Amino acid sequence: MTQAQGAASSATRRLVGIIADGVVKVLLGVAFIVGAARLGDLLGVSAWLMVVSGVALLIGGGIEIRNVRSRPVSTYTRLMVAYDSGWVLATLVGLLMAWRGSGAGGEVWVGYQAAAPITLAALLVAAAPLRPTPDTRTPNSAA
Repeated sequence: MTQAQGAASSATRRLVGIIADGVVKVLLGVAFIVGAARLGDLLGVSAWLMVVSGVALLIGGGIEIRNVRSRPVSTYTRLMVAYDSGWVLATLVGLLMAWRGSGAGGEVWVGYQAAAPITLAALLVAAAPLRPTPDTRTPNSAA
């Protein structure tokens, strides 16, 4: 495999990873909406918060997938690292609260799911678009 082929393969894997991340958000959003009452009971949160979080996940995942070819991979990487770091922190805080007997642990975790995908989507939309290179321009684009 040449260096160029290796770079292309690496870029393809990153794009697939970005799309998979968006798909997971969409699927989680659907699960939150469909199972709002049951999951809400299990997590100790109200069904409306589950639905709001589900909608936020659907929006965030959809925007993530839609912009995959128009934003630099480095932008996605930074935003996804920040999102996932916050997710881990919210999970740990929620677990600690539950372990200490607080009923708010689920609200912290599900609340993060309501706020973070929308924040990620807004930052992604506001990010500078990918500059076209000679091999990504359409035949009708200016040279």
